[in-house]
Amino acid sequence: MSPLPRPTALIAEDEPLLASALQAELARTWPELQVLAVVGDGASAVAQALQHKPDVLFFDIRMPGLSGLEAAAELVDAWDAVALEKPFPALVFVTAYDQYAVAAFEAQAIDYLLKPLQAVRLQKTVSKLQTVLGHRTQATPDLDTTLAQLRGLLGAAAPPATTPLKMIQVSVGTAIRMVPVSEVIYFDAADKYVRVLTATHEYLIRTPLKDLLPQLDASVFWQIHRGTVVNSSCLLSVTRDEAGKLSVSLSGRSERLPVSRLYSHLFKAM
Repeated sequence: MSPLPRPTALIAEDEPLLASALQAELARTWPELQVLAVVGDGASAVAQALQHKPDVLFFDIRMPGLSGLEAAAELVDAWDAVALEKPFPALVFVTAYDQYAVAAFEAQAIDYLLKPLQAVRLQKTVSKLQTVLGHRTQATPDLDTTLAQLRGLLGAAAPPATTPLKMIQVSVGTAIRMVPVSEVIYFDAADKYVRVLTATHEYLIRTPLKDLLPQLDASVFWQIHRGTVVNSSCLLSVTRDEAGKLSVSLSGRSERLPVSRLYSHLFKAM
């Protein structure tokens, strides 16, 4: 009988000393675990996870570029369990901030580690991971639990709601134009800007989408992707392709917009 393959992991942590400390502590606590890569930003975490297909992900929540939450959401979208022949990795978030903890546990997170790491706490996490991996099969991807976890965490991370924005100030040449939010069909993050699209115009604003979102009426403006927020009153149709991915069409615009798995639950009843 051939020996069982060693469990594998990827560490995403932007502070090298903390990444080294986690790797060293894992080596003592779980010597069978093979750390395949250590990266310092969310985009690299997604790329390396798809390349190495580890069993476990240790993601710092706050990283440059994509946060750990955003990187996990992007990885869920990109993960094809059939093509990769592996279930989605067990996910553990590591951070110095504890405001996410309650949502993480309520959403059935595998586990949650606070910095500075404590050996006793890490041992409990390792025990949970070993139990989870022991019950998995190659044909059993578990994206539903991960999606529920990420939704809970993103909800905990969202800033408090404010009075919904009625008008948006946009620059048009040397002038400032006031655009009613009700006329906006969708917002689309693009590099350092956010594109504001109406039926007849496209504007650019410098306000990051994460700062704009709390100012919008959440019952009207739905986030359907990491960088896309649509006016739900403009929704015309939702289409599912052969791979099971959703996209929407909007009145007043010809383009179709992809829906992330993280937000596909918005259209379950449609």
